[in-house]
Amino acid sequence: MCLPSHASISVPQQTSPTASLNGSLELYSEPIANQNGQYAEFSALCSLISRRNRETEARRHKMGNYSEGHICHCLRRLATVRRNAVVTISGDRRKTGEQFVEDVLCLAFGLLELGIGAGDVVAISALNSDLYLEWLLAIAFVGGIAAPLNYRWSFDEARSAMLLVQPVILVTDESCQSWYSNFQNNDITSLRWHVSFTSPSSDCMKTWNVLTTEILKKHSGMSLPLNYRWASEGAVVICFTSGTCGRPKGVTLTHAALIVQSLAKLAIVGYDEDDVYLHTVPLCHIGGLSSAMAMLMVGGCHVMIPKFEPKSALTAIEQYRVTSLITVPAMMADFLSLIRQKENWKGKDTMKKILNGGGSLSIELIKDATLFFPRAKLLTAYGMSETCSSLTFMTLHDPRMETSSKHIKTIADMKHSSVHQTQGVCVGKPAPHVELKICTDGSSHIGRILTRGPHVMLGYWGQIPVEASDSTNEIWLDTGDIGSIDKYGNLWLTGRANGKIKSGGENIYPEEVEAILLQHPGIIGIVIVGIPDDRLTEMAIACIRLTENWLWSDTKVIHSAESGGLVLSTEILLRYCREKNITGFKIPKMFILWEKPFPLTTTGKIKRDQVRREVVSHVQSLHSNL
Repeated sequence: MCLPSHASISVPQQTSPTASLNGSLELYSEPIANQNGQYAEFSALCSLISRRNRETEARRHKMGNYSEGHICHCLRRLATVRRNAVVTISGDRRKTGEQFVEDVLCLAFGLLELGIGAGDVVAISALNSDLYLEWLLAIAFVGGIAAPLNYRWSFDEARSAMLLVQPVILVTDESCQSWYSNFQNNDITSLRWHVSFTSPSSDCMKTWNVLTTEILKKHSGMSLPLNYRWASEGAVVICFTSGTCGRPKGVTLTHAALIVQSLAKLAIVGYDEDDVYLHTVPLCHIGGLSSAMAMLMVGGCHVMIPKFEPKSALTAIEQYRVTSLITVPAMMADFLSLIRQKENWKGKDTMKKILNGGGSLSIELIKDATLFFPRAKLLTAYGMSETCSSLTFMTLHDPRMETSSKHIKTIADMKHSSVHQTQGVCVGKPAPHVELKICTDGSSHIGRILTRGPHVMLGYWGQIPVEASDSTNEIWLDTGDIGSIDKYGNLWLTGRANGKIKSGGENIYPEEVEAILLQHPGIIGIVIVGIPDDRLTEMAIACIRLTENWLWSDTKVIHSAESGGLVLSTEILLRYCREKNITGFKIPKMFILWEKPFPLTTTGKIKRDQVRREVVSHVQSLHSNL
């Protein structure tokens, strides 16, 4: 991926604890015997560090930044306009704007007392909660850089990420307690502190002298003014990619990127202070993080569930009268499947805004979503971690239009027209702050999708920026996607540059063909992969998931009357491809019934490499049985 020419990310030099605190820290490096002892020694340590901080405050505090953006700008609005309004609901905890801001400032002062300052990295791995939001803002307040880790990672994956970003603090909850049994004393030398969201229950965590969020807040003995700090180049978050191919990379994002992304969502989705927003996506991913920032900026109410589970999410929607949320196609399918079973679905009256990401919704899902969420504006977005979430938006349904059926027909026509124009899937128009262009080889209007603007990452943490081969494109970020822009300014997505299938000397972009086949009412999910083939180099194989009540038949003679006509087969799908005018070499050479959910990353993206491995194994077993 080509990076902007100005991108320059270097890992801050981590001085040793002894050097940075004039020797005070090593006095307290012995294991803490118990919680009371931990509290007392921590208090003494804070006094020493606080004195050191006061001596260096003038030098360390960055002055003259009144024109620079900072994600903590939202705190004053929350503390005043939303002072008495509930802004977070997390389990049994409810906090008003005033209480939430006070907790953020208390935590920020606790971090200052620990000596955390500009450029220090703090890693967080936890389930969604109000405490997660407080930590993100408190880290930013003191000029630190938050590095959210995926709680679903193995310890080896988490260790690899921490060795890359060199955090000084690791903050966890009970979801990651198993990691501590794998820690070695000097495993990650940059770590000075381990902190738990709540009191640690695991013996392994206790042996590591784990502090708690509450302890840090209790030692904030003074009122902290709203004077924030900035890390170098305005970096504030290291957001790891979802890792569909290879190991995740640390995408370094700025305050400005998060702010302009928030403003785009406020303008296009229409979030406002009356919204009750349900967190369905992990805060360790850019979709969940960027939407959380938008809601913090506008002052809406955050309803936190630890992680997405369809039943608990639907319960929260009805209990708290949720008005907005984000989904991926798999989440939407899960929602709709459960809603169909409910006799009295209350969520249809409250839901006003649904933003879909992580892939396009099928026509059937769109129709059902508008049926069960009739008052909701339904949008889909295209973006990535490297661009701080959404680049483009498209409205799929808006109840303010004359009729929903008319609008859905328009969307269906747009998808159908893409077959004749060979443009792929329409993903809408770019947000106001986003600039896009298509880099072609001159022989076609389809090419690599490039972007630039304040939304673009600074770079990948710890990597030397790669210069673009074309000097005219040095200041553009190559998204790695292939597409085109029509005369109306709509972006059409054809596929991934590195995901194309080379078959018989021709290029096949799987997403293009998948989008067409998804229009068939009998298909609820599809993944097309290429497997090695002696004659074609690669052969396109389509893995099909059937819509409920549909049957699959591999026989030549199909008794459709037995199933009411709801039958699919290889012959039927080949005929459907020809009817849709799919170019011959793009038509899959084999269709496989996939009877389990497709493997997904935590952001809902399909793990194509895993699907490909299973398909290769399946095809080999077929050949061995001949």
